[in-house]
This record gives sequence, C-alpha cells and structure tokens, in this order.
Amino acid sequence: MADPAPQFGAVLPSLVGRPPGSRSRALAERLRSVESRNVTYLSEDFPVFWEEAKGANVRDVDGNVYVDFTAAFGVSFAGHGHPRIERALVEQSERLIHGMGDVHPPALKLELLERLSALAPWEETRTVLGSSGSEAIEAALKTAELSTGRPGIVAFEGGYHGLTLGSLAVTARPDFREPFRARVHRGVAFAPFPRTEVESEVALAEVQRLLSGGIPGGGAESQKAVGAVVIEPVQGRAGVRIPPPGFLAGLAELTRADGSLLIFDEIFTGLGRTGVIFEYEREGVLPDLVCLGKALGGGLPLSACLGSREVMDAWPESGGEALHTSTFLGHPLACATALAFLAVLEGEKLVARSLHLGERIVGRLREGLAPLAGVREVRGRGLLIGIELASEAGGPAAGLGARVAEAALRRGLLVLPAGGQGEVVELAPPAVTSDEQVDFGIGCLVEAIGEALNG
Repeated sequence: MADPAPQFGAVLPSLVGRPPGSRSRALAERLRSVESRNVTYLSEDFPVFWEEAKGANVRDVDGNVYVDFTAAFGVSFAGHGHPRIERALVEQSERLIHGMGDVHPPALKLELLERLSALAPWEETRTVLGSSGSEAIEAALKTAELSTGRPGIVAFEGGYHGLTLGSLAVTARPDFREPFRARVHRGVAFAPFPRTEVESEVALAEVQRLLSGGIPGGGAESQKAVGAVVIEPVQGRAGVRIPPPGFLAGLAELTRADGSLLIFDEIFTGLGRTGVIFEYEREGVLPDLVCLGKALGGGLPLSACLGSREVMDAWPESGGEALHTSTFLGHPLACATALAFLAVLEGEKLVARSLHLGERIVGRLREGLAPLAGVREVRGRGLLIGIELASEAGGPAAGLGARVAEAALRRGLLVLPAGGQGEVVELAPPAVTSDEQVDFGIGCLVEAIGEALNG
C-alpha cells in the first residue's frame, strides 16, 4: 500500500500566483490607512497576509502555501497549531479564559510555575511571569537592582532584548535607541560581543574594566556601580552570532567575583531551539537569572524570568500590592498552552530533533553555497541558523538579507533578514519540519541567495 499523501503542515509549497497576491495587496492598502506607518513594512513585494498555519506550512489569503523557516519569530517551535496544544487551548477556553493572576490566581499558574521550576537548574526556583520577552527582561533588570543595590548594567554590542524602556536600554541598536535617548537609562555600557578567542579576551577585559570602574556617564558615583550583566548566549536578531567556547564561563567568573548578577536572555534560544533545553547547559555555566519567551507559550503570549530563591527573594513579600505585575499575569489560556508545549517538547523529543535537523541544514547549506563568493559564513546552533552575506568589497552586504527573503517568498519559502545591516538570512524552522520540506528549503535558499547575489 502506498504511503498516504502528506497533509497540510507537512506539504511542499503550492503557489497559485506570484506572491503577494491581489488579496494580500488589497489588505496591505487597508492596513496602511489604519496602522501606524512605523509598524508593518509594506512594499510592492511584501508582505503576504496569513490565513492559516499548521506544522511547517502557512497558507496566505490568496491560497498560496509556503514552507515556514521562521516559526513565526521562533514561537512555533513545536509547529503551528500542534494538535495537543490546540486541544489544551480549546479545553481551557471552555472552563476559564481569564483569571486574577496576582489576587485570585488560576490554578494553572501554579502548575506551570512548578513545571518551570523542575526544568530550572537551581535547587529552589522562583519565577515572575509576563506576556512578552521585553517584560521578562524588565523583571530581570529590576531583580538585579533589588538584589545588588547597583543600577549599572553591562550589555553587549549587537544585543537585542526588547523595546520597552528598560529592555531598550540594553538593546544595542542605535536606530531603536536614538529617538528615545532622553528617556533611556544612562547607566548602561556595551561591551564587544566576541566571535573569536582573541575577541573573547578583549571582551572579558572590557567587562572587567566596567565592573571595576562603573558605567562611564552613568550619573552620580552611586549610580555607576554595575549590578547586572545581560547577554544572549547566542545573539539572534544580530544574525545568529555565536561566542567562542569559554567566553560565557569567563563572564560568569567575572560577575560572580564582582557580586553582580549574570542574566541570560534565552527568549529565542531557550526550550530546545538550539539543541539543548537551555543554552547555558552547553558550557556548564550557571547564570543568576534566565529569561524565557517566544516558544514557551505554544503560540500564545507568555514569558518568564526565572532565578534562584536567594536572588529572587530580593523582592519583598506582597502585602496586597505587587511591585511588578500585570493584568494578564498567569493567563489561564497561555498557561494551558505552555504546559501542553512543554509536554510535546519532551514527549516528541523535539530537542534532539532540533539538533539533528540543524546539523543537516547547516552542512547541506555550506555545501550548496560554497561556490558563491558572496557567502561569508553559514553558522548555527540547532534550528537557529544564520547565513552571512558579504559585498563584493568584502564588507557586510547591507540589505541583502531582505532581498533573499523576497526571492525565497516568490519560491514558497518564508525566511527573515537579520544582522545589524540586514546582511544575514536567519532560519528558525519548526522542529516538526519534515525531511522533504527541509530538502526543499535548502534548495530554495541556494537559488534565492544566488539570485540576490547576482542581481
């Protein structure tokens, strides 16, 4: 008997017309008239409007079906619309849609916190839940100041941690920061993010200098002392930049000796994306705080800041008013989908799948792209992969990642540009992407990158 035909979720692309189609174009015009022009990038060739998604497939409003190598900003690590997560969402919606997270909590909030504590590396873990990655970073930065009494922060060049005022202060990109310079915390300094062993020594020396001398321009002397060092173990939006072995361990030694807190932003990398549950496991480095988001909610908005009891007990006990909370804290629907996602993560061995698929994709891409002089590097950890492109002069190929994304879209593949100058093509496929979809994606990328480099 022949194998059954793959279902939507595991199929190859099917384009009924060149995207974006007429309905997507019409919706783009309607969106232009009602949304702030700052939010969604609109052009003749971008975007398509999604209507349905399953597994590693997306269908747009014009009926075009794509293979998704973005997992919707990394959120759908277990695939779009995983049936177990969908069931949890529907079943919970029939019982309790909203609770009072910090007054009369939904029981599911406790269940999720216990599950996260079981995953965490500390003997006793305490957690603050939020709705977005930015909120988790805000909670971590506040925790560090309460714990150390020092408001200074060391972050890293290329880092992206969110756009709320606290998280924006530790986000390195000037285009995001400059319009709000007067409102952003001045007590932040950016150290280099290393890519080589030599750069690692330079970066650690700079961190040591800042820990010893405080933040230049941070205000009064009492405001300069560093209480937190925040880092993405693998920089995502900067173009999947990976530090050399030993750097994170060296960073942990410096912060431990100084009494400052080391914060790992694992919003993108955490929970299996890079082939381990937490990226810090790779070097045996124990941070003081870990921020999670994206995949955690199984498709719903949810984030978390986790830390040891000793660190998190810097927060005072609630006397009826919480110093840091939100209306939707511990939202029952998000807690339900998060618990389902964590069960799927373990039950379907998605971490091992991520590691295996990632190695396959990186290896095949290196082979297929080797003849192209404009490809500087293919790098990745698990299913977080970056293809860095160079100009003819050898510098970053500014904006070329977006051209590749548009060329891939026309072929039925969804990818995103990344890097400080848009010189990187970023891949973050769902862990449930089929072997056939992976093969298609690799071939499509080789074609699209060749077209962009020669166009």
